[in-house]
Amino acid sequence: MDYIIFGIIAYLLGSIPFALIIGKIGYKIDIREHGSGNLGATNAFRVLGIKAGSIVILGDILKGTLAALLPQLFDANAYPLIIGIIAVLGHTYPVFAKFKGGKAVATSGGMILGINPILFIIMVATFLLSLYLSKYVSLSSMITGVVAFFASLFFQNTGLTIVIFILTTFVTYRHWTNIKRIKNGTEPKITWM
Repeated sequence: MDYIIFGIIAYLLGSIPFALIIGKIGYKIDIREHGSGNLGATNAFRVLGIKAGSIVILGDILKGTLAALLPQLFDANAYPLIIGIIAVLGHTYPVFAKFKGGKAVATSGGMILGINPILFIIMVATFLLSLYLSKYVSLSSMITGVVAFFASLFFQNTGLTIVIFILTTFVTYRHWTNIKRIKNGTEPKITWM
């Protein structure tokens, strides 16, 4: 029963489309009609700017964190990683935005923050370094997933390692078109770093 209750809550949390909300309330813009049309933080940064993008990424991270912490907060008999994954699926396929959401990066990171803050810090550092060197958000996201997988081995938590492997595979799948654009030299690079 705990899995059903917290699974539903986590999915609804993950489904909150911060990019859509911030775009419509703050800028009178439906972000789905601009840029990549994606409801993730990257498109929010590109379309709405750094301030709005920062709010979106913070919201997307924290909903993953909160979902992962739900079992602990309510002393429930549910595995936090499973509840966290459900939030990631909510972010990717949100019920509040016609099941077309983001690419699972920020919410996955937020889930890891709730489970293992040290690993989250490693992920953030990896992402920022990769972004500084490559200027590609998509490539940096995928590299971060791979590094997180190998880093997770040091924590000797088999469940965490399996979940990170699954998430890294999922994030890579979600970035398949970005991979093609990187190969073709048509993937947009950031200009602010």
